[in-house]
Amino acid sequence: MGGHSHWSTIKRQKGAADAKRGQLFTRLAREIVIAAREGGGDPDMNSRLRLAIEKAREGNMPADTIKRAVERGSGGGEGANLIEIMFEGYGPGGVAILVQTLTDNRNRTVSDVRTTLARGGGNLGESGSVAWQFESKGLISLDVGDADPEEVALQAIDAGADDVRVEGQFVEVYTGPTDLDKVRRQLADAGIKVASAELSMVPTNTVPLDANHATQALRLLDQIEDLDDVQKVYSNADFPEAVLMEYAAAG
Repeated sequence: MGGHSHWSTIKRQKGAADAKRGQLFTRLAREIVIAAREGGGDPDMNSRLRLAIEKAREGNMPADTIKRAVERGSGGGEGANLIEIMFEGYGPGGVAILVQTLTDNRNRTVSDVRTTLARGGGNLGESGSVAWQFESKGLISLDVGDADPEEVALQAIDAGADDVRVEGQFVEVYTGPTDLDKVRRQLADAGIKVASAELSMVPTNTVPLDANHATQALRLLDQIEDLDDVQKVYSNADFPEAVLMEYAAAG
């Protein structure tokens, strides 16, 4: 899991690039709209909305923009036209890829995802073709700073985490989907810095890639993430550390 886990860390570190591309606010706002539409506009009663708002604040989204997104979701309008679609496919080296989208035009999104996969050495699969290789989990990333990562990991277990992985000064905490917000709050209340908290699709097994396929897969995952309707991309690729370090340096 090391190469896969490090990929998550690198994506966090490269998050500023999303903002420069003007995509971050759009994605954050769409998630708020959908969360409010599905569970109502009160974050105290809607854990998905509460997490979406927290993530928007972490991304420095203005309070007025957050408020408007909540109102759009709970009041219809734009929120009524958006639908969630999860695409499944394969990438270089046979890795499984899940693509979470929010769109108001299914045909456009299908075409964009299929074309991008094909150009990047992959292909779009049927529904159910790769989803069985992933589990829905809460994923909390902690920046432990000067604290002992192993001690923080134990605190996360005590807070109700299912699994914990230590990567340098970052600790990744995995929870059941419904326990995500509870564990996040307990860790924050304990004074631990929560870098991010989100629902994620975590691979049950990973596929190790050679350097060539790894570089191709990284490029493809970035190209998919650049699509306007894409919210998140998941894969079960296990990347060589040298390739990941080269990728991070290039970012």
